[in-house]
Amino acid sequence: MLDKVKCVTRLPRLELRQLSKHYPAAGGALEVLDGISIALQHGEFAALIGPSGCGKSTLLDIAAGLELPTGGEALVDGATTAGKTGHAGYMPQKDLLFPWRSVIDNATLGLEVRGMRRREARLRVEPLVERFGLAGFERAYPFQLSGGMRQRAALLRTVVQDCAVLLLDEPFGALDSLTRSDMQVWLEQMWGQFGWTVLLVTHDIREAVYLADTVYVLSPRPARLVGRLEIDLPRPRRREAARSAPLSALEEQLTALLHAEPGQSTSGAGERFPGS
Repeated sequence: MLDKVKCVTRLPRLELRQLSKHYPAAGGALEVLDGISIALQHGEFAALIGPSGCGKSTLLDIAAGLELPTGGEALVDGATTAGKTGHAGYMPQKDLLFPWRSVIDNATLGLEVRGMRRREARLRVEPLVERFGLAGFERAYPFQLSGGMRQRAALLRTVVQDCAVLLLDEPFGALDSLTRSDMQVWLEQMWGQFGWTVLLVTHDIREAVYLADTVYVLSPRPARLVGRLEIDLPRPRRREAARSAPLSALEEQLTALLHAEPGQSTSGAGERFPGS
């Protein structure tokens, strides 16, 4: 008789199950999120796009444990994030560097808040400074840094907290076009080295296609998941890939998903979900 082999299914690294959110408002409730379900596997890079104000940042806040959902749940490795921070590293739209702290002391801030002594926190940060392109600027202050360097410092502060999941809310939105392009290339390289699981919110379709394995598309508020597109492009992705014909075709498919009217056919434009 053959021995039975037990098959163990790996839980998604990050999972959103029927996530909904509304806020009290005059005459009723303001509905922001409506039944969103997403599952990211270990090491997956996913992007989330949708109209301005549809609730993308609220979704990240819930995934990070900063807000409670009205319905559904967010899970990291099968554990709920409700009311608990520390499951994921969260980088908001602005770098939020403290102007009176040096680069290295900004990077250690999250560790210090969690109770680590500053000396010990610096020992954890220092080996990563060069890999984040900040060597020689450890004692510099935020006003002495370029926009790209500030964003790298903010991401360093996020990742030294040793979270396998990163939630990035338009991290390059305030940068000029050239710096933004450089930062996209750099982030893709860092993701390849560290193996993070990333959920990136962006308004930039090209950025989503260039960086992600999977792009999810949200509707206007209340946000529903209306489409998903797998990005089947080789890695590592170089700067010239942003001008390639395959990437341009994927951008067109995403644009079709993003702007399709309910019930409109989007043949060849990725996966559009029933009822959307």
